[in-house]
Amino acid sequence: MVTFFLITGLGFSLFFITALLGRVWCGWACPHTVFLDHIFRRIERWVDGDAVARRALDAAPWSPGKIIRRVLKHTLFLTAAAAITHLFLAYFVSLAEVWTMMRAAPAEHWEAFAFIAVATGLLYFNFAWFREQLCIVICPYGRIQSALIDDHSLVIGYDTKRGEPRGKLHPTAPALSTPPGDCVDCQRCVHVCPTGIDIRQGLQMECVGCTACIDACDDVMTRLHRPRGLIRYDSQNHFTGRATRWFRPRTILYFALLIVGSTVATWALSTVKPANFLVIRMTGAPYIVDDTTVRNQFLLRLVNERNAPARFIVRLGPMPPGLWQTGLTEAVEVAPLGEIVQPLILQQPRAGYTGPFRIEVRVADAAGRFQLQREIEFLGPEARLLREEEEEQKHETTK
Repeated sequence: MVTFFLITGLGFSLFFITALLGRVWCGWACPHTVFLDHIFRRIERWVDGDAVARRALDAAPWSPGKIIRRVLKHTLFLTAAAAITHLFLAYFVSLAEVWTMMRAAPAEHWEAFAFIAVATGLLYFNFAWFREQLCIVICPYGRIQSALIDDHSLVIGYDTKRGEPRGKLHPTAPALSTPPGDCVDCQRCVHVCPTGIDIRQGLQMECVGCTACIDACDDVMTRLHRPRGLIRYDSQNHFTGRATRWFRPRTILYFALLIVGSTVATWALSTVKPANFLVIRMTGAPYIVDDTTVRNQFLLRLVNERNAPARFIVRLGPMPPGLWQTGLTEAVEVAPLGEIVQPLILQQPRAGYTGPFRIEVRVADAAGRFQLQREIEFLGPEARLLREEEEEQKHETTK
């Protein structure tokens, strides 16, 4: 239940944010964008230059300088991918353990070595070549956003009223019948777009909200001494001169669902205990009857859900007269995130047995900060049958 409401809470958070701010998650918070723009593109700009320089280098014939740049860039890409993978592994096994694995032979930790090799290869492939194709081809969010946003959502767009008609700043450019707009058709917004779209054609699914077109256009407008913001964050309504409404049915609905999911997830998380346990009956006969006792045999599985060792005490609830416990009579220690499985045997004298009954098994930490309980059933024959059997045995003895 905790996982369900946590995931739905996050999902409706994304729906609500998208309805208000468009694809802002993709452009600013998505881990793919963060790694790509802040690590791999920085490396690319440092080695190959800006977007125009990179296009020129791609089109240039192979030369010693181009080969050196390519080798250097991809070596740094591979190094960055390996570093990210090792840090990810360290979240689960600690930095010290990762360092120990790195200094040992691959065969000593072949599972970790295989994971590092595969994950590094996938990251390198993605960030060196696949890139925004992941957003367009694989990630479903680009398609879902078309159902989440409307004309009031904040998106990256082109101010058609201000920019059209486009006019070239060149002495030989043909004269226009109407005064030209601010767009000089320099194509900078197209050249810097990682997915290759022209934002001036309107909102498109391939736009990942990276704002590269905004930065490029603002730079051109600044050099031309014209107002910035020809391409900017705004709503489709505002671009056409209409009012933008932030509170509308879909945002209210998404926000209400977000509150419900978050509230239930918070409550569920607050009730999570640092341990869990399960009591199951041993396979075989459900109970054993001998000359003096009725016995039930169980297995208790105890899980420590904390990152530190913990001691637990297993006790039974209110016990009928004569019932006693064998196994788990002392406090047990469980390793961090570990578990133990131990037998729990309950016995009652035949003379005091009156039939099947239910009893609580309670597990508490040694410090007494929390307690868990589960109910189990002590099984046995009908008391009448036991009495009849005892009478028969007495009768046989007297003979």
